[in-house]
Amino acid sequence: MSQQLKSLSKGLQVYKEIVNYGKPISATLLCDRLSINKSTMSRILQTLKDEGYILYLDNSNEIFPRSLENIESKKTRIELLIQKTKPLLEEIHKKTKECSYLGIIDNNKLLYLNQIDYSNRKIKTRNSIGLQAPLHTNALGKSILAFGNYSLENIKLEPYTSNTITDIKSFKKTLDEVLINGYSLDNSEYQDNMRCVGVPIFNHENILVGAVGISGTKDRLSFEKLNQLGKDIIDIVDRYNIKC
Repeated sequence: MSQQLKSLSKGLQVYKEIVNYGKPISATLLCDRLSINKSTMSRILQTLKDEGYILYLDNSNEIFPRSLENIESKKTRIELLIQKTKPLLEEIHKKTKECSYLGIIDNNKLLYLNQIDYSNRKIKTRNSIGLQAPLHTNALGKSILAFGNYSLENIKLEPYTSNTITDIKSFKKTLDEVLINGYSLDNSEYQDNMRCVGVPIFNHENILVGAVGISGTKDRLSFEKLNQLGKDIIDIVDRYNIKC
């Protein structure tokens, strides 16, 4: 059996034990019941948590399964959001000539759900779909934090480049500017030589559902162009009514 299949088998075994236990269970007890060492169990539980299959009781180490109904509901909402925003991403890409993105907040990180890039450039932006990034380091994350009702206490302002904002006062000031402008910027704060613009998106009930934006290299995206593109993307987003 391959290592991947072995890992999957152990993960399913742990999840089955959590479901069948019938009440919240600790990682220590899971280790004892399944004869799995602590480090392996920690990796398995983190994966199950990241994928939305388990939750922890407030302020405790007790684990319980998230209902499959909730998991499927979340999956359906995400699929609908991707479907409804694809024309929006295509228009943003057509207008800006840069790779366009859709992202949402997930486990206090920015999760990239979709991206569009039909350019003929030999070197393109990497495929980011399914990847996560720290919220404070990118334009989409900043837009979501600025326009959403999220606490900054769980955001660790760790440095990723020399431009990453790591001071909470400076970060709050940045988010205030995002609220005023309606768009956010990323000046090589997660990846060197890359700049980004992000704009929040709301559904028909004016509820924040995520953010869209573009990224490109510093030589193509001057600050003057970035700010103009931010306004252009706002105009495009305002024409869409995302019913999801």
